[in-house]
Order: sequence, then C-alpha cells, then structure tokens
Amino acid sequence: MQSMKSQFEFVCLMALLMSLAALAIDAILPALAIIRTEFQVQNVNDTQFVISSLFFGLSIGQLFYGPLSDSYGRKPIIYFGVILFILGCILSVLSTSFEILLLSRFLQGIGVASTRIVSLAIVRDQFTGNSMAKIMSLITMVFVIVPAIAPSIGQIILSFTKWRSIFVLLMALALIGLIWLKFRLTETHPKEARSKLSLLQIKLSVIELWQHRPTLIHTISSGIIFGAFLGYIFSAQQIFQEIYYLKEEFPYYFGVLAIAIGISSFINSKLVEKFGMLKLVKYALYNLNITSALYLAYSLYLAEQPSLLIFMLYMLISFGSMGILFGNLNSLAMAPHGHIAGVASAFISTLQNVFSITLAVVIGMSFNQTTLPLVGGYLILSLLAQFMQSFTRKNELAKSYP
Repeated sequence: MQSMKSQFEFVCLMALLMSLAALAIDAILPALAIIRTEFQVQNVNDTQFVISSLFFGLSIGQLFYGPLSDSYGRKPIIYFGVILFILGCILSVLSTSFEILLLSRFLQGIGVASTRIVSLAIVRDQFTGNSMAKIMSLITMVFVIVPAIAPSIGQIILSFTKWRSIFVLLMALALIGLIWLKFRLTETHPKEARSKLSLLQIKLSVIELWQHRPTLIHTISSGIIFGAFLGYIFSAQQIFQEIYYLKEEFPYYFGVLAIAIGISSFINSKLVEKFGMLKLVKYALYNLNITSALYLAYSLYLAEQPSLLIFMLYMLISFGSMGILFGNLNSLAMAPHGHIAGVASAFISTLQNVFSITLAVVIGMSFNQTTLPLVGGYLILSLLAQFMQSFTRKNELAKSYP
C-alpha cells in the first residue's frame, strides 16, 4: 500500500513527476516555427532536434538513476534530477544560439530522466501484476491531461510573451513536484531494503533482466510502440500546420488526441483485473494493425491526402490502442523484478528508448508533406510488436505472472 493515505493523491503526484518530460516536449511544440526563424535554421526538419535532443539526454540519464535509487533511496535521486532539469530550463531561457538550445534540452533530458525512472520504481515498490497495471493506467490517465493542454498553454504564452517563458513555466511545475514529493510522500525504499552500489551487483541485475525472456520481449514491444507514438510527436506540428493549415488551432487538435490516450488508460484500469494484461495487449495490437492498414488503403485509393476528419478519426482509434499498450507492456516487463526495481526500471526504459527514439527519428525525418510516413510507420511497427509478442511462451508467462 502506498505511503500516502490517499491513493488519488499518490496517483496525481506520480503523474506530475512522470509528465515533466512530456510537458517539456509538448509545451514547446507551438514555438518550433518561431525558434526556426529566430535561429535561422535552414532545414525545416532540423527543428525536430529540439524534441529529440531531450530524448537523447533522457536515454543517457536513465542509465544511472535506477541503480542509484536502489542504493540511496528514491526521493534523493529525484531531487537531484529535478534540480538538473531546472538548470537546463534556465540555460534554455538564456540560450543565444540553436546549438546552445539543443544543449540545454539535452541537459533537461538528463535531469528529467530521474522522475521517469524513479517514479516507476516507486510504483513497483508498492504494486505488482494487474494491480500495478491498474495504477499505471490511472497515472497515465492523469498525466496525459497535463501534456494534452500543454501546447495550448504554450500557444497562450506565445500570444503574450516570448517562447522562452515556456521554460519558466516548466521550472515552476518542477518546483511544485519537488515540494509535493518532499512533504507528502514517505520514502518507499527504506535503508534496510537497499543494496550496496557496486558494478558487480548492477552487472548481475542486468544479466538477470537480459536473460528473462518475457521481460525482454515486452520491453522491446513497448519500445517499438512508443517509437510509433514519438514519430507522431516529432511530426505533429508539421502535420497540423503544414498539411492541414491549423496554425493557431494546432494545440487544440493535439490536446484532443492526447486525451484519447487518457480515456483509454482509464478504461484499461477497469478492464485489466478482469481480462488480464496479455489479452488486452493482444487485442490492442490487432486494432492498431487493422486501422493503420485501412487508412493506408484508403489513402492509396484516393491518391491524395485524406481529410482532417478521417485523419483525426484514425488517430483517435490508434491512440485508444496505445493507451492500453503503454501501461500493460511496462507492467508486464517490470512485474517479476520488485527486488531490483530501480535497475529494472532503468534497464527497461533504456532499452525502450534505444528502439523508440531511433524509430521515431526515422519516421520524423521521413515527413514529406503527407501523413503516409507516419501511418506507414504505425502499421509496420505494430506488426513488428505483434511479431515480438508471438515469441512469448505460455509456460514462461504463467511462471512470471501468476
């Protein structure tokens, strides 16, 4: 049971901490065109590095926070990471070139990795199996609401002041999360449960994770699906503003799609204890496969870009599947490793990012003024994830998830 008296408060705090990375991404999206102009970025697609540089920092940072939190406790490690994130935001406010901005975003990514990795370990400290999937679904439902409105907030800030003020908002939210954590959550990984930090122990833990077949399969599957989602994040501003000419309206359409993930996550929290994670993952992948294939077939039949209505319907259905996949695949991967939750969280997230960022960059840089690279990526990657899931063995799953 969580150390907070209210499960609702626990979910909200974890959601805020986990959403800092998403906030750092989504709030800046409406400003990408302005940043491109201010820093005279020649290649239009290069502005996507404002997003991907944060993810590269995230990938590196999360290698360290998991093992450190197993040895020194969860809360001190989050404190350190959030302070680093705030320093990155300050550097963004003061940036005088595109290169410095990318460096500051990289620093933000290294810092915010702590909230993503350690928060997941905190949840695993107290929940497992379908119960963890339920809590993760509720956390996902709450934290997507904040990033969903982030582009709208970014757009409002741009209408009154400069884009750098967006980072001031991010600093304020990070401080709120830090104070909330300090005074309202008891340390979930007490001293008697901590392991001594040693390279040998980390190596043994990583070997254990690498040799655990279901964990590896669900981690790679999650990375593939998250890569498809990030492909959308990298391309969203160009799709809505350059294909459908929704410059000022872009944040609202973006928000509607993000809320779809929240709704499906809530539905998943109600279904997972009845049907189980594996069955829900199976049908969510089927849905993503079929809808992507139908959209591509319709696009080829029209020989032109489908209407905004058709695109939004497709994305709503796809995001409905992703809301189910995110929480369940992560929980399936983490479930057997409560004794090394910090290292497991770092290992799983790092391996996910190796796949997701690489695939997302390919999708994002393939943008050609149509939605075909994005939807084609969704189809290929959902089929690949389904192929990965076929390698699971029933007896292994039964042993890992009783």
